[in-house]
Amino acid sequence: MKLQRTLILLVTSVSVASLSVSGCINARDFEADAQTPAVNTTEQQKYNLLYVPTPQPVVDAMLQLAQVNSDDLIYDLGSGDGRIPITAAQKYGARGVGIDLNPERIQEANANLQRSGVVNNVEFRQQDLFETDLSKASVVTLYLLPEVMTKLRPKLLQELRPGTRIVSHAFDMGDWKPQQVQEVDGRTIYLWVVPENVPQNLRQ
Repeated sequence: MKLQRTLILLVTSVSVASLSVSGCINARDFEADAQTPAVNTTEQQKYNLLYVPTPQPVVDAMLQLAQVNSDDLIYDLGSGDGRIPITAAQKYGARGVGIDLNPERIQEANANLQRSGVVNNVEFRQQDLFETDLSKASVVTLYLLPEVMTKLRPKLLQELRPGTRIVSHAFDMGDWKPQQVQEVDGRTIYLWVVPENVPQNLRQ
């Protein structure tokens, strides 16, 4: 029995380690910094995504780096428990849209929203982020692995208006160099601003 349990744990660990990171904001009541990743849905596996948390201090720093204000509409791609748009609405009066494939995360985010006091400012959608219209966003927040960021970059640059701010936790976008890089509690966050004229090499 001990041998069987050991083998099961080993296989589970290898399976989790082989997956990638995606929408990344999970903390019960916004307090826990680390939890067991949720099981992927079939849709999530299309993009090799794994759900892991972003600490609240990093969320706060991301919003500050983007200089979020009450005029902003934030799209959080891979929104998890919804803490980024909820925090933006609570602290800055911004509006927010959270996008996530996992129905459990959408349910959790909506439960958090009901307790937040900003129900009228935020909504959550169960959608594929690659099929979501981003054109209305003034700020986009991300926590996605580099290969996903690279695939997403042409969509961001095609759909977002010049001046839109993009903030990423932990991962950059290759040869699109960020305007600012900041360290927060041992973690890195990046800021880009969509330019008026996008170089052709960044559109691909």
